[in-house]
Amino acid sequence: MVNYVLAAAARTQATAMLEELDTQRPDAAQRLAQGALAEMQTWPELTVRRVAESQTGARCSVAGAYEPGPPPQIIVADSASHARRDFTALHELGHHLQQNSFALMDAFDRQPDGGVLLEDAACDAFAAEILLPAPLVEHHLAAGGPTAPDLVELWRASGASRMAVCVRAAQHLPAPGHVLLLDTDGKVAFAASHGLPPLRRGSFQGDIPTIAQARAGQGRAHGRTQVRYRDGILGRELHAQTAPMDGYLVAVLVADSAPWRAFTPPTKDTGPQAREYICEHCGEEYRSFDPACPACRVPNCPECGRCACRSRVSERLCPGCFIRHPLAMFADGADRCLDCS
Repeated sequence: MVNYVLAAAARTQATAMLEELDTQRPDAAQRLAQGALAEMQTWPELTVRRVAESQTGARCSVAGAYEPGPPPQIIVADSASHARRDFTALHELGHHLQQNSFALMDAFDRQPDGGVLLEDAACDAFAAEILLPAPLVEHHLAAGGPTAPDLVELWRASGASRMAVCVRAAQHLPAPGHVLLLDTDGKVAFAASHGLPPLRRGSFQGDIPTIAQARAGQGRAHGRTQVRYRDGILGRELHAQTAPMDGYLVAVLVADSAPWRAFTPPTKDTGPQAREYICEHCGEEYRSFDPACPACRVPNCPECGRCACRSRVSERLCPGCFIRHPLAMFADGADRCLDCS
């Protein structure tokens, strides 16, 4: 349920971001759709930098970064294709819009993690909305949900990036699942999820069933599989279909109602279930797959960053500056750090 709420919130936030963009720069969305990186390089309030992919870090779902400055900087990996650079630039513009608008930041307060997951998911949705208009998407993606070949056709027809296509396809999944873009090594180059915990960029999925079969053959396969999360944790069993996408492999995975099959009963939820906890420090109720503290056997609370150890000193994310500070930087009862309050 949490991930369904996040997906809906991300699309709502993306709509609000488009409205904010139109207020700041009327008709900018149309110019960004024609060439996002080139358009943003003309904006005096932003510094746009192209760097090697290794310099972008791994904070986002894309090979890019946003630095609030001043001056604010949008950083895009230089080694990517033109379409991928545009998607990355739009994703990072999404961070810029959200972090500089009190109205957009209000949505973060309603999220249990302070909006960290929502902000990144909304950036993907924002970029995909600009690059792939609804009529084109509806023409290429079947009403019953997208198949892997559908994604390839949409990508070829649109000229948008593979990542934008994955995001749009995930929004049309008929059941909980993922749309994955994998490189030749079997690592996740990009992932868009619906109703299931997201997969980390760079995680290896090349040896799981169906994906391994596709890699060993011509890139086309279908069957059942389980994706791998951190520390080797396997998720629930999913119906999967793959197709080659010009040097990459695209995979559509769903829990049921697979559109490439006449009938697909729901798969059993064979994946691990997150345990529920109540933080002894701030009273937050949360569920977590994170590694437990070796002393108290409780993972860190996403709200205050502490486990059950009373003597443990940790950090906390400030929703004002989006920096993790020591707890001493927060006054009692304050949600923002001393610098922002």
